[in-house]
Formats: sequence, C-alpha cells, structure tokens
Amino acid sequence: MMVETLKSKIHKATVTDADLNYEGSITIDEDLIDAANMFVHEKVAVVNNNNGERFETYIIRGERGSGTICLNGAAARKVQKGDVIIIMSYAILPLEEAKRLEPAVIHVEPETNRIKK
Repeated sequence: MMVETLKSKIHKATVTDADLNYEGSITIDEDLIDAANMFVHEKVAVVNNNNGERFETYIIRGERGSGTICLNGAAARKVQKGDVIIIMSYAILPLEEAKRLEPAVIHVEPETNRIKK
C-alpha cells in the first residue's frame, strides 16, 4: 500500500510580497528551500494562518539569504504582505517507509524568515 505523507514544512513564514502580475507560483528564499529539503518546481500546499485560505502551487527560487516569501499570480489574491503561512510538501511512499520518514520541519523567525536555531 502507498500512502501520502508530510515530507517537508516551512512553519509560520511571513509573506514578504504578493505579485498578481506574475504567471504563478511561490518564490521562496533558496536557503529555506534547501533547509526544508524542498526543490524548485516542487508542488506545495500553502495554508494562510491569517484568513484560513488553503491552496496549491509550485516553488520558484528566491534570492539566497533574502527571506523572500512571495506569492505570484492568482495565489497573490489569497494572501497579503505580512500574512503568516505554512508551506508543506508531501511524498507518496510505501506504508512501511512512510512510517519511518521524519519530515524536515523548518521554523522561521517572524518577519525575517530566517531559520530559527
């Protein structure tokens, strides 16, 4: 049996920008992408803690060390600058492997989106 399970999470990141006139996706600081074991073009689920919106999009690379979390295209309508979001990716694995998986969970500092130590 295959199950879908949490693979990676960036917890409580602050939205730094929303660009309606972009073709779509979420721009994430490359340091956060790496730390969360995520990758460019990976599908992610986004939850907005401020308004309850949930949606899916894909990752594009943001400038390393910038703290950028920018929603682009239609997703920009689901957030406002300053909103707190959770970004999650999932993996489909055999049940026994899924039971052993330890997801990468990254906690960030409010507003700067720097990884908490």
